[in-house]
Amino acid sequence: MTIKNFGKAPHALFKKLVSNHITGDLIKLFYHSILSIRMEHLLIDTIKTWERFYRANFINCLSGFKSANLIGTVNRERQPNLAVFSSVVHLGSDPALIGFINRPLAAAPHTINNIEATGVYTINHINPSFVEKAHQTSAKYPAEVNEFEAVGLTAQFIYPIIAPFVAESNIKYALKLVEIVSIKHNNTFLVIGEITDVIVAEGLIANDGFINIDEATSMACLGLDAYYTTTKATRYGYARVTK
Repeated sequence: MTIKNFGKAPHALFKKLVSNHITGDLIKLFYHSILSIRMEHLLIDTIKTWERFYRANFINCLSGFKSANLIGTVNRERQPNLAVFSSVVHLGSDPALIGFINRPLAAAPHTINNIEATGVYTINHINPSFVEKAHQTSAKYPAEVNEFEAVGLTAQFIYPIIAPFVAESNIKYALKLVEIVSIKHNNTFLVIGEITDVIVAEGLIANDGFINIDEATSMACLGLDAYYTTTKATRYGYARVTK
């Protein structure tokens, strides 16, 4: 179907542009491009019939770009573990809480088991210089394998934190476990941690506390296996209601 099937929105926009004296070839080109966009309407019953990995890629893309991170942990015997996660989310600044989604235990047991056992872990931004190695940590290595060694990344231990950082990462932080929330609908877990330590490359923190993560070359990810570099488009001031 075309966007014309979605009602009179493009026509109303056209009238508004004209009323603001935006006319000529530019508005004609804009109006033509709006009407020529083709849209697909997909029902979930159709999506459920798709091949498993095709469907997973599609659904994973719908929530948009996500931060690409490596989570570092150790088990009770201090065996390091490293795994890539795309589900890290800010939960609050005071206290400083970060959450991430852990897949069902049958699919991804090591990270969450280690966090439950020790109560600490690290989150490390992924940079282009080691993104291929970072992605390789998504392979299903046995529990006894040290992914740092397996993929060629450097485990960095900063006393007294027992969980390893990724030495190659420009932005990284340690957390202590606060809560693990079971999501019964799909057997996943929301792991909530409180930040205890932050390691940031010099020169990235602006005067107002904003971290220029694009300058740190921190990456975003999409779907199951795509990674993106980032460029800041703009910043806006604090939005207030105006009279």
